[in-house]
Amino acid sequence: MTRGATPPKVRPRVPRGELARTTFGVLFLVALLGAALWVLRPFIGPAIWATMVVVASWPLMLQVQRRLFQRRGLAVAVMTLLLLLLFVVPLALAIVTIVGNADRLIDWARMAAEMHLPPAPPAWLVDLPLVGDLLQRGWQQATVLGLHDLLPKLTPYAGDVTRWFVAQVGSVGFLLLQFLLTVVIAAVMYASGEQAAELVRRFARRLGGERGVGVIDLAGGAIRGVALGVGGTALVQAVISGLGLLIAGVPVAGLLTALIFMLCIAQIGPVLVLVPATVWAFWSDNTVGGVLLIVVTLVVTTLDNVLRPLLIRIGADLPLLLIFSGVIGGLLAFGLVGIFIGPVVLAVAYTLLEAWMADGEAPPAD
Repeated sequence: MTRGATPPKVRPRVPRGELARTTFGVLFLVALLGAALWVLRPFIGPAIWATMVVVASWPLMLQVQRRLFQRRGLAVAVMTLLLLLLFVVPLALAIVTIVGNADRLIDWARMAAEMHLPPAPPAWLVDLPLVGDLLQRGWQQATVLGLHDLLPKLTPYAGDVTRWFVAQVGSVGFLLLQFLLTVVIAAVMYASGEQAAELVRRFARRLGGERGVGVIDLAGGAIRGVALGVGGTALVQAVISGLGLLIAGVPVAGLLTALIFMLCIAQIGPVLVLVPATVWAFWSDNTVGGVLLIVVTLVVTTLDNVLRPLLIRIGADLPLLLIFSGVIGGLLAFGLVGIFIGPVVLAVAYTLLEAWMADGEAPPAD
């Protein structure tokens, strides 16, 4: 070896016993984590729902606490009661109403599928202002395409589709238990929200520094924005639609309102219920009710493009297309809770991607 040369580095040899002990330690931790998740499996769904609800309504809880002389216990009691009245009771009534009228829904679907489309539209449909000519042309095009022969072929599947929809609603008792468990977990989170938030922030700071803390704040804003946008818009649409159905004299308006609320939560919209109700009103010579339902349909469908973006922007300043894609994709991937999980995942990924691209850009020249 020449003088002044750096001697080669010698890697320390890891003893076989040390490597085996490390491997078994990691395997034990993985097995312990898997067993813990298996034990907590019945509580994972309600815990996720409770987290979403608490994060979305935390500013409201702080306002209630300030009005109750900074008494956290009273504020938690008020928020728990509000959750029971605004979250559990409406969803439970909607599910009970849908499941209790499952046979009627099946009969309606079968009757709709068995209807034959006449070659010419009725006179009252052609005489409608503004849309009469458009509906007449659409009716004629549907007749030319053979829609009147297609509807009878769909009759055997009408009952199956409706039964599948009712089955997706689930068991009433199990869902009510899940809702009550969600409220209990949310009450515990309300009582110790600061400690839980600090724990999450410490974990995020240990994992990604201050940028990790920023991602946690962004996730909270995305949850709050989606809860306000999706839930608030669905509630307003269901209330307006229910009032319109009730005033127009449509039968089982309560059942149809529950269906509209579930469809709006699922991002399908109220048109699947309001359009057949409007047709029924005109078919029954209830012209005033039909015109009212047309106006209600136009109003509630417009709310998707006006109210929802406004409410989402209050909680999270993110691209609307990103939030909408997260809602639809999360719903298809994870079920109903995916409405909140999808936008959070996309918002976090979008923010991290933006930060990564910003780090690679050169600083602006003076």
